[in-house]
Amino acid sequence: MVEKRIRAIMHGCNGKMGQTISGLIAADEEIEIVAGIDAYDKVSNPYPVFREIDACDVEADVVIDFSAAPAIDALLTYCVERKLPCVLCTTGLSGKQLEDVKEASGKVAVLKSANMSLGINLLFKMLKEAAGVLAEAGFDIEIVEKHHNLKKDAPSGTALALADSINEEMGNAYEYVYDRSRVREPRAKKEIGISAVRGGTIVGDHDVIFAGADEVVTFSHRAYSKAVFGKGAVQAAKFLAGKPAGMYDMGDVIG
Repeated sequence: MVEKRIRAIMHGCNGKMGQTISGLIAADEEIEIVAGIDAYDKVSNPYPVFREIDACDVEADVVIDFSAAPAIDALLTYCVERKLPCVLCTTGLSGKQLEDVKEASGKVAVLKSANMSLGINLLFKMLKEAAGVLAEAGFDIEIVEKHHNLKKDAPSGTALALADSINEEMGNAYEYVYDRSRVREPRAKKEIGISAVRGGTIVGDHDVIFAGADEVVTFSHRAYSKAVFGKGAVQAAKFLAGKPAGMYDMGDVIG
């Protein structure tokens, strides 16, 4: 007997990530997209598309969101009203919206992560273990991130999340330094340097460097296409469907 497929609503279905996820799910036997939401309607999809989420009357098990910050308020209201779990991938939310996300998670399952890549989220876990050994041994810590020339923010949210994962393991004893050109002095021991590179079409490179006396240990992650984020979002949707109310992240997905 074939198990029932998970029914997903793709919020932001006509954007680049929405179309990437649509393609991934089309080839997946465990999940299907039953409806899409997008104000831009010049894309052909094999499922019904609504311009506003309030107009969507299709039954579903989970929402996957890759949209824009202004659309999140209506999304949260919709999910809470229908007790519909939500994989929230949109970035750049305001402080008020982040508070609203936390409040919504008290009523429905919400999964939010700084980066949807399974590899990056495994790296978060690995860095905690490495920091407990290497930082304690006096290794200096530097993070270098590289992205395409159209990316506006720096450093990346993922670079900050990598730094946070280390800092949390070390009791939040480290300060972050973003620009060494302003002060001519040796680095402090309790700091994490974070550098940003912008150029070309780099999807996303992150290197975490532990530099000690006579040895260097580097953890690297390379994203070669946006599909890695889409694959993570699909895995997250499968995980979140049917879960009770609460705030989840990709760490819960990878276990």
